[in-house]
Amino acid sequence: MSIEYDKNQHSVFLLQYHLILVVKYRKKVITKLMEKRLKEIFEYICSNKQFKLTLLELNTDKDHVHIIFKAKPYSDICKFINCYKSATSRLFKKEFPNIKKQLWKEAFWSRSYFLCTTGEVTLEVLKKYVQNQGLKDNRPKDANVYYYSKQYEEL
Repeated sequence: MSIEYDKNQHSVFLLQYHLILVVKYRKKVITKLMEKRLKEIFEYICSNKQFKLTLLELNTDKDHVHIIFKAKPYSDICKFINCYKSATSRLFKKEFPNIKKQLWKEAFWSRSYFLCTTGEVTLEVLKKYVQNQGLKDNRPKDANVYYYSKQYEEL
C-alpha cells in the first residue's frame, strides 16, 4: 500500500480528517437528495482559498453525516466546520421547508461534532519510530515503521 503525501514549496504533509455531524435532536431527516446537496455545498465551500480542503468521502444516515477530507497545513478546520454547518443549515431550511416541522428551532445540526485525524500508521508505530531516533540503525524491523521512516529520507 502506497501513501501519497501532499507537498508544497517547503513541506511534505498528510492531513486527513474524519468529521461526523449529527442532526439536532437526532431527528431522522436526511434524504438522498440532501446527501447530494451536502456534497455540493462541501465542495463549494472547501474550494475557498482560505480552506483548500479535498473531499475524500461523504456518506449519510438519516440523522448524521460522515465526511472524510484532506487539508493543507494552513487550513482553518474549526472555521470551516462552523461555516459548513451554518451554510447547510440555512440552505436546508430554505430548500427543504418540510424539515422545519421536525426541527422547531433554527439549528439543523447539533452544536457538537466529532473530528479526528486519520493516518496510515498507528500511534504505536509512530512512537517506535521516534524512540529509535539516534540509534545506529534507527529503522525498526516492523514493516510499517520501516515504510514510515523511508518517507522521511525523501525530505
